[in-house]
Amino acid sequence: MSGWRVYAVRYAQRDARRGEHFHGYEPGGESSHPTAYYIWAAVSDQHTVVIDTGIAPERAARVEGLDYRCSPVEALAELGVAADAVDYVVLTHLHYDHTGTAHEFPRARYVVQQAELDYWTGPWAGRIARERWLLNDHDLAHLRSAGKDGRVQPVDGDAFVVPGLSVHLVGGHTAGMQVVRVETARGHVVLASDASHFYENIESDRPFPILHSMPGMYGAFDRIRELADGPELVVAGHDPLVLERFPLLGTDVAVIAP
Repeated sequence: MSGWRVYAVRYAQRDARRGEHFHGYEPGGESSHPTAYYIWAAVSDQHTVVIDTGIAPERAARVEGLDYRCSPVEALAELGVAADAVDYVVLTHLHYDHTGTAHEFPRARYVVQQAELDYWTGPWAGRIARERWLLNDHDLAHLRSAGKDGRVQPVDGDAFVVPGLSVHLVGGHTAGMQVVRVETARGHVVLASDASHFYENIESDRPFPILHSMPGMYGAFDRIRELADGPELVVAGHDPLVLERFPLLGTDVAVIAP
């Protein structure tokens, strides 16, 4: 199946510092290193899948220096993807900047790794203060409620969501970090999300500093390379270069595969 069309949609950006984005100190760590915030959409004749749901407006207002252009749901609507037309939402992990508008997709089934759910609902996350701020309790409560309605699809490892679109457990950044592989006319695209925030992370073998497992980060880099049909089909999670490496459909939308 090669009928999938894939888009990266930027809804916000922030002027961060280079030292925030690579594990360990390096000279020039205070130099500017912008961060882009994306969600992704994969559309076929049969299915509409949204990958991650970004930051909710009320949380965005509390993120220092964030240029929040619009709600991710509004950005999708401008692309022609209505929230009530989405049948699956893949949550690559449960950090607040990837789950914030999940509650706005009324028909969707949520695909998340069981390891990710177990970590954030288990005994450890609440004891690690440096991580707890990354979780939004409202988003987790929504997933629990959706689970009672049969709308959460936990997976354990690699799994097809629908034909031509699969998820793959890589870990590293979080306990249940997963990437998404989509079969397109260009070949297999991998939406790396936070398994590689920036192209420089994977291309220079330098992990991002927020991580669950250092070996897991390196293993994620290797797995991404294995899954993609070439480095040009890897889509980094927060890199402004996505909007330079792929054709644009407007200012904030990159066409990963037409």
